Amino acid sequence: MTERLPLFPLGTVLFPGLVLPLHLFEERYRLLVRDLLERPEPRRFGVVGIELGHEVGAESARRLAEVGCVAEVHAVTPHPDGRFDVVTVGGRRFRLERIDRSLPYLCGDVEFLPEEAGADAEPLAQRVRLLFQLYRHRLAAAGAEIAEPVDLPEDPVRLSYLIAAAVVLDGPDKQRLLEAEDAARRLRAERELLVRETRLLDMLPTVPAGQFLDGAFNPN
Repeated sequence: MTERLPLFPLGTVLFPGLVLPLHLFEERYRLLVRDLLERPEPRRFGVVGIELGHEVGAESARRLAEVGCVAEVHAVTPHPDGRFDVVTVGGRRFRLERIDRSLPYLCGDVEFLPEEAGADAEPLAQRVRLLFQLYRHRLAAAGAEIAEPVDLPEDPVRLSYLIAAAVVLDGPDKQRLLEAEDAARRLRAERELLVRETRLLDMLPTVPAGQFLDGAFNPN
């Protein structure tokens, strides 16, 4: 069974449970927010990665990823000139089945995806926790400004998404993690990526901290 959602194409991958603040200035996305505010809660739209194209401008996103994530609207701050600051939190993953281009902003028919732990998720989670702590230590040693330590969740599904969001990776790697069928597959991929990234950091004496800053405030 599919559901219709407004779509927000981004160069950033949103993961379930993670916060995504947005600064919206394009008229089509101002309209999207105004339309959402006219509806009862919960208010939400779909964030989907751009595989070909860019974020700003009509017809700029020419090819979208097949799997995206619902953005649940938690706060909206309007500005006098019509712009909005919006705070969202990642909800359920979905597969994009069809795109509707009849409105100024895109809409899509989506099918929500299940969230399962998968086989051997617990031992994988334990290994990935240790690798992630080592990765953070290497980042700090390389000169990166990293966030304060957080309590890593015990639940393998939540853990897999937190680590997917926290590790500095390019867009295709992030998208691959979002698309993993279950937490075990995601954790296996993260195990390989953390080993790879930690080895790369070991080869670098110092790296400017700006290399690791993740622009969480997305202007659109």
